[in-house]
Amino acid sequence: MAIAKLTGWRKVASAIWRAPDNPQIFGAFECDAGPIAAFIGAARAAGHHVTPTHLVGRAVAHALLQVPDLNTRIVADRAVPRRSIDVFFITAVQAGSDLSGVKVERADRKSAVELARELDDRARALKQGRDPAFTRAKRTASALPGPLLRQVLRLSGWLTGSLDRDLPALGLERSPFGSAMVTSVGMLGLPMGFAPLASFFKVPLLILAGEIADRAVAVDGRAEVRPMIPITATIDHRYVDGWHIAQVLRHFRAYMADPGAFEPETTEV
Repeated sequence: MAIAKLTGWRKVASAIWRAPDNPQIFGAFECDAGPIAAFIGAARAAGHHVTPTHLVGRAVAHALLQVPDLNTRIVADRAVPRRSIDVFFITAVQAGSDLSGVKVERADRKSAVELARELDDRARALKQGRDPAFTRAKRTASALPGPLLRQVLRLSGWLTGSLDRDLPALGLERSPFGSAMVTSVGMLGLPMGFAPLASFFKVPLLILAGEIADRAVAVDGRAEVRPMIPITATIDHRYVDGWHIAQVLRHFRAYMADPGAFEPETTEV
């Protein structure tokens, strides 16, 4: 085949984009929401405000506990184990017009009820402006011009995420985004969606829970209507390969299929 010049859309595309250098992998699947709905119903009957997002976070923590190769931070060409399994929950602030988040430390050791209580309390503090670290970080971000902010984010991401250091002057703690991130579009009425991994997050995966809705699914060779929850994942290929993804998915599904089986025995729902 003779060498030919690019023309039309291919020429335009080559001018718009650079060569691919993004390590993100995207995946989607659905889980039967019946078991988590039953758990949530029992929890709420006992006075606990547990949501699907809380259980998805617990499922992620359980999966990371079983596949510790993912609970790492990359420093140069080495994967360094993290001190604990922490899950960062993205949450809306300022009446839904902005986003922030809460890192729940040792999420693998906390029950769904404990996790929900901590997340709700801290999210409320963010929304009411009672979190001094968040206020300091937001003030800094608002004051910096775009080009300088980009450089500060890269540097702070490297120091806090890769080197695991605190930056109190900027209102940033070590590994601010934890071991993994969780968010939800179900509350917005969106069936499903994908969330991007920013370079300064320094986490291997970001899980997004969609809207629970009835679906016709095959059960033992026959069609049944079941409540299903879409789950999408954005994964950083630098941390994982196909084997890791398969193992994480297996343990995540196991938790979602029977949350109560993985909750601490001392937890009463």
